[in-house]
Amino acid sequence: MENSNRKTFMKYFIGFVLIFAMLFIFLGGTFSQDESLTFLMMGIDSKSFKDSSGVRSDTIMLFDLNKRTGDIRIISIPRDTKAKIEGRKNEEKINHSFAYGGPELTLDSVSRLIGKEIEYYVVVDYQVVKEYVDLIGGVDFNVPMDMKYSDPVADPPLLIDLKQGQQVLDGDKTLQYLRFRKGYKDADLGRINAQQTFLKEMISQSISFRNLFKIPGMLSIYSKNVTTNIPLSKLSQYGLTAFKIDMSKIRSETLPGSPKTISGVSYYIHSEDEMNELMKDIFGRD
Repeated sequence: MENSNRKTFMKYFIGFVLIFAMLFIFLGGTFSQDESLTFLMMGIDSKSFKDSSGVRSDTIMLFDLNKRTGDIRIISIPRDTKAKIEGRKNEEKINHSFAYGGPELTLDSVSRLIGKEIEYYVVVDYQVVKEYVDLIGGVDFNVPMDMKYSDPVADPPLLIDLKQGQQVLDGDKTLQYLRFRKGYKDADLGRINAQQTFLKEMISQSISFRNLFKIPGMLSIYSKNVTTNIPLSKLSQYGLTAFKIDMSKIRSETLPGSPKTISGVSYYIHSEDEMNELMKDIFGRD
């Protein structure tokens, strides 16, 4: 349960990034000629980045955002991907890099893996979802089915108990909905679709005049729960992209490869040729 709870966490966090960026425009952000922003998103299994020393990243996703068109391209990198990590003798699971050297080492490891230098990263924890939804007064949403599950030893502990139907989800109920995985007919595909449906509603209900008065609270949430090396001035350049988002048209890919057990350890082995084609297709790499 715990792996899948976190795998798609970053799928909807891009919405928060864009919403924050949109609001930052009102703080005097300037525009440049840069058309795309590429960054690595990392989710951690501790409740706070400040308490994340020595932990492994549970979600690694590469984002490419086009300011002009609003297109968003995503590559999910399985946490068990076997990769070279600077300073380690043998190849290891790529999510180990965060424990060894934080986001900087993960950034370096992913860059080496895909053959594309990545400059920026974003690290987030669970609280950003809960606090943001509470700040905007919840999200009016139609829960498609009864959702019930519990895992008291999960971090954070998991207790899901939602009823089917239209309702306002506060921060805690939003986490329940987004972390639920049982009961979807199409398994992970169904869960991903459910999360994307929620994200579209959240963005739609977030972009309103009344929320402009909540900028101080949004900045507080951002500073407490988001760690990034993307300059605020650069992030603000992409704010208007929030108005162009169409979640149904987001291009989402997974690093090509397959699982394999080596010496009793489960790894994800990427396909070099297919990966190169994917990089060329999405990022235009020669």
